Amino acid sequence: MNDNKMNAPVLVPCPDYAPETVRPALSAAIEAAGGLDWVKPGMRVGVKLNLCIAKKPEAAATTHPVLASELTRMLKERGAEVVLGDSPGGPFVAALMHRCYEATGMKLCEEAGGELNGDFGYTEVDFPDGKSVRRFAYVDWLKNCDAVVSFCKLKSHGMMGMTAAVKNLYGVIPGTHKSEYHYRHEDPMNFADMLVDLNEYVRPRLCLCDAVEIMEGNGPTMGTPRHLGVLLAGTDPYRLDRLGAALLGLREKEIPYLEAAKRRGLLSESDPALTALAAPYALHDFVRSGATGSWFAQSEEDRGMRKLLKRSLYVMFRSRPAPDRDCIGCGKCAADCPAKAITIVKGRARIDRSACIRCFCCQEFCPTGAMKVQRSFIAKLTGR
Repeated sequence: MNDNKMNAPVLVPCPDYAPETVRPALSAAIEAAGGLDWVKPGMRVGVKLNLCIAKKPEAAATTHPVLASELTRMLKERGAEVVLGDSPGGPFVAALMHRCYEATGMKLCEEAGGELNGDFGYTEVDFPDGKSVRRFAYVDWLKNCDAVVSFCKLKSHGMMGMTAAVKNLYGVIPGTHKSEYHYRHEDPMNFADMLVDLNEYVRPRLCLCDAVEIMEGNGPTMGTPRHLGVLLAGTDPYRLDRLGAALLGLREKEIPYLEAAKRRGLLSESDPALTALAAPYALHDFVRSGATGSWFAQSEEDRGMRKLLKRSLYVMFRSRPAPDRDCIGCGKCAADCPAKAITIVKGRARIDRSACIRCFCCQEFCPTGAMKVQRSFIAKLTGR
């Protein structure tokens, strides 16, 4: 079991993104999480950011550039080479990534002495201990680093309920390969186990979470920014995300990857200390994405009628993506859909429900936010 005082995450107030506010808050968070004594001169440190979309920092969709640049300075002061990047959905190529760096303000990291990743290759790596994936495509820029720091953003998420440290490492899989992994792991708990596998393979040396301005509602790209005013830091991504869930007022059953971590003995069933830590800052009206959660997800122990009952309940309660009246028929969702379940008919997206795998890629990358997570009538009725 990983739960002990040595890897407990920490929370530090950070009311805004002004450099004079960020530097002491970030320093305090990192120091409380164990510090940076592990950074040695000449070490190449990869900072895995959340750059899921080319949007300005104030949209609260991506890791804030001031936080990323101040971390870069701290690592450079210890003699490290620092490379920062991500691999969002879509082609993992220079033109698109440079547009993303520009839009998200990450040029600040270059001014701080860091390098924005320009290596777009990948390698197939083996992970025999994986539960859901034992071989996967891994971006070379991180594979060639001596250590990885995961610097995520706290947001709602259409498929997993929440995205923070654990989900951030889905970005180690290059661009369009993500569609393949969504298709192979369409069951939410299977996908959650895949995320846990990625974290167990990469094992980031430090996890940081930008929760100064978070995103609620139609996350992780088109939701509404909301002020929370804190930074999180830790060495255990599962416990850090447990703290994040407590801050958002989410039940852990709503977050499949936390349930997957529990089943694998990587997270305790409860953690009263983290609940208490979150309490002064916790939101009581956070707008959820509408994700189904893991209440009725099947496990390996399910047999017979229990298996059939849970499957039936899951079908009744599961969420699904659906376009609203603002759909402009641009075709982005159809291009991104791993299952090829979307067509554009009379200037509007149409989803073939028999083919839809509910990966919510269409909702995540809709450029207008017209694709929403739609909860079932029964889920709305029962409050699930």
